[in-house]
Amino acid sequence: MASPRIEAVIQERHSMGECPMWEEKTRQLVFVDINTRTVCWWNPLSGEVQTAGLSGPGACRWWNKGRDPVGWVALHREGIYVVASGIRLGLLDWEMGQVEWAAWLDLEKPHNRFNDGKVDANGRFVAGTMPEASAPGVWEPGQGSLYTLHADRSVVRQLNQLGIPNGLDWSLDHRTLYHVDSLDYSVWSYDYDVQTGGLANPRLVCHLEPEQGMPDGLCMDTTGTLWVACIDRGRVIHMDPETADSLSPEQLLRELQAGHVFKVMGRG
Repeated sequence: MASPRIEAVIQERHSMGECPMWEEKTRQLVFVDINTRTVCWWNPLSGEVQTAGLSGPGACRWWNKGRDPVGWVALHREGIYVVASGIRLGLLDWEMGQVEWAAWLDLEKPHNRFNDGKVDANGRFVAGTMPEASAPGVWEPGQGSLYTLHADRSVVRQLNQLGIPNGLDWSLDHRTLYHVDSLDYSVWSYDYDVQTGGLANPRLVCHLEPEQGMPDGLCMDTTGTLWVACIDRGRVIHMDPETADSLSPEQLLRELQAGHVFKVMGRG
């Protein structure tokens, strides 16, 4: 099997690029740069990147405040995006240049902000909140939550006392939610009720050691396996969520004793 070809298609230095989303109809990649408070659109045909900034010269007029990081962006319908800024969720009309804010959450936690999020198969918006670092690499544990924004704009807190809620995605049948807690260095799965958006039966899929990198983004591919991006290590891990086996077929050919049971003798 040929090795995958990896290419830097957007050669700009983003401060913290997150939440890539391919918009099929417009054939563009949409993502955010959290720290520079921008939403970005990349056209692969022209190579052009359009940005809408939250603060500074040329800031887009649809942002009320310029201090809050952009947590994530998701497609609602053509030309309309769900955005998270600080502790707010809203609907962005790109052509009109306006955001209609729908919810303010974690008001009792002034140092929290929204982090990663995605849209489920029924159009609900699922996203987590996390604490800002109190010092480089230091976060207060147990401050994060996972929320669901429904079509009627009601909001349900699905999980609380999380570390840093991060990447999430659903199984191919939409009945399982996979979710990263970065501060716990873990990937979890939950039974997912497609009709209500409810979660049940938490299960640990994988726990990483700190030297392996902190798990961050997550997505599921068309074969039902997970891809987990690890921040600070430049690693992407490919794993089977049923076995948490991160070895590829090529690696298994090299690791001929992978999965064997060993005994150690002659220790005294």
